[in-house]
Amino acid sequence: MKKVAFLFPGQGSQAVGMGQSFIERSDQARQMCDQASQALGYDMAKLLFEEDGRLGQTAYTQPAILFVSLLAHRIFESELPIKPIYAMGHSLGELSAVTAMGGLSLKDALTVAAKRGSWMQEACSGVEAGMMVLLGLEDETAQALCQTLQGEGRRIWPANYNSKGQIVLAGLKPDLEASADRFKEAGAKRAMLLDMSVASHCPLLSGAVEPLKALLEEKLTGPLMAPVVANATGERYTAKADAVRLLASQLIEPVHYKQAIAAIEEEVEGFIEFGHGGILKGLNRKITTKPTLGVGNMDELEQVLDQLKGGA
Repeated sequence: MKKVAFLFPGQGSQAVGMGQSFIERSDQARQMCDQASQALGYDMAKLLFEEDGRLGQTAYTQPAILFVSLLAHRIFESELPIKPIYAMGHSLGELSAVTAMGGLSLKDALTVAAKRGSWMQEACSGVEAGMMVLLGLEDETAQALCQTLQGEGRRIWPANYNSKGQIVLAGLKPDLEASADRFKEAGAKRAMLLDMSVASHCPLLSGAVEPLKALLEEKLTGPLMAPVVANATGERYTAKADAVRLLASQLIEPVHYKQAIAAIEEEVEGFIEFGHGGILKGLNRKITTKPTLGVGNMDELEQVLDQLKGGA
């Protein structure tokens, strides 16, 4: 594959032990881990490898996911420095994409990710925020029912358009719980609450937008090395001003992941996901016929390098 798009996952892809093979087998990864620990003021390796509960807390989850994605990308790039046609991420992954394309240093990206997580948590403090996944329901039906429920005083919004028949809603947990049967009656095969304490990509996060925008204005540089495809609008951007605007507004706008993949799939020969878990690789199987390769650990990295170098 010569024409590729790079992909970066978001929150939900984390797991204790992620990134361990990179750090055990790569000097570059160990150096990056030391840099991350210095930037954040705590031991990144302990965060990733010890089961102390922190990896489930948003302020720690977000820098951890971003860090492992950037580990995978940096080590890959040192072995095979190919430039993508596009980069994109899912939610937090868009920040990883911007960083990989040169918009932020590792230190600044980790700082932004940690603050982003903290501000999101603060914006939802004092309310029972939550998220719910719907399976088997058409987008239009879900959107129309959300509007109906909003008219009834329920605070529920579409948050993630992940793949055909998979939509994630965000809002107040009691409203989501009370509305589950309504979505099933409308045709959803499942309406399941997720283990989330924030409501991402909806108006409940309005309080986090301006602080994040100000921090991005301070830390971001530009232009980016390749266009990043925005979650919120599908725009393709390289300029700093666009990155600041779109990364900030993304907090309160839905993630249009499947739409973004569909919009660029004719221009690429395939996709490479950098990060733990293969979440986006799994979604892509339901969205596109183009191949998606996954780099989530050293074994996967070696397999992908062999495949790409062999096809060169």
